[in-house]
Amino acid sequence: MAKFDSKSFNPQAFAAYVKRIPNVTKNELAKSGAVGSNEQAKSALSNQTGSLYARVPYFARIDGSTSQNNDGATNISSTGTTTYEQGFVVASRMDGWTEKSFSKNITAGVDFMDNVAAQISDYKLEVKQAMLLAILKGIYSMKVGSGNVAEKAAKEFIEKHTFDISNDADCMVGAASLNKAIQKACGDNKSIFKLVIMNSEVATNLENLKLIKYMTYTDADGVERELALATWNGRTVLIDDNMPTATAAAGYAKATSATPGALKVVANTATPGANEIKLETVTPGANEIKLETVTPTLNKYSAKEGDFVVYHEAGIAYTSYVLGEGAIILDDIGDSVPYEMSRDPKTNGGQDTLYVRDRYICGVDGISFEKPSSVTASASNTDLETGTNWHVINNGEIAIPHKAIAICKIVSRG
Repeated sequence: MAKFDSKSFNPQAFAAYVKRIPNVTKNELAKSGAVGSNEQAKSALSNQTGSLYARVPYFARIDGSTSQNNDGATNISSTGTTTYEQGFVVASRMDGWTEKSFSKNITAGVDFMDNVAAQISDYKLEVKQAMLLAILKGIYSMKVGSGNVAEKAAKEFIEKHTFDISNDADCMVGAASLNKAIQKACGDNKSIFKLVIMNSEVATNLENLKLIKYMTYTDADGVERELALATWNGRTVLIDDNMPTATAAAGYAKATSATPGALKVVANTATPGANEIKLETVTPGANEIKLETVTPTLNKYSAKEGDFVVYHEAGIAYTSYVLGEGAIILDDIGDSVPYEMSRDPKTNGGQDTLYVRDRYICGVDGISFEKPSSVTASASNTDLETGTNWHVINNGEIAIPHKAIAICKIVSRG
């Protein structure tokens, strides 16, 4: 084992030791398969001299719609396959930690190398998680519209892969929420979803409903411990309070007579009784419009006599992300000098600094990173969360089916 000081520091031995430190959260994330790699991108970008960006082929799938009846008298019609391109970018990260008299302040009986390595392992997971959330923010900020193929595809993806119940009568996640969300996103391909990342408020609601179960592991002393990882409908759950939130406006939502707190809508000329409300009192909430304002259209609710509504106070809307097999590409390809020690014998009576550097391939299965000219050496988290840097993969004429993108989000009030 290398000693942790600049005189005898062995970066290769230290890197190997960091990898050996158990990190159960990281292991469960890896086993979920949601965060994966792309071998073609890895081959193109792993050169230590520093490639920043790569475009690799993305092959379209053939399907049964072109099958023809063979009656013995008809010629076979053939079609060509479509090839797209997908962009991947490298994000490099670095950090450093300084301690006074670093190699001499080791308390007897404390394995300092183990302590440092364990912290770096957790630290790197936090760095990757911040990058993952930046990527997700970016793809849900893609430019949408009805103009070009990319904007149309982005609009379809965001609409189909968003399950927003924050303004519904039942605005909290429940037993059917996950299944409905992934079915809306990918239909009969919903089984590919493996991982859910959610705020602790959402997780607490699911706990109270007994819908999630926390995983456990046994430590070196044989003690069983609970992880901040659970399962929900067979999908791994990661709890992170850094998940996106937004303000949910106050308003009325369409309900049924069985909805807790429901109010029956009565005519404006009537005297409201218990659990009733005048029609004119029902103020439209988000995605709602009053009946007399315009003819009702799809996805808009206009209260009328005999309806039941429930009122929601203003609150917080929580975003939970659901990821499928290999949905996010976030692959550590290493730096030419990942670990380095430096000794300053003068400052503070002597101190040592540990420097850490990493390089990651960043991408999304089905969505291409279109590198702007401003990204010249490394993609920052701001670059990753900028929607204009991402496009649903297309060839200028057609885009890949949205069902091929195994990502969706659930927006709820808890």
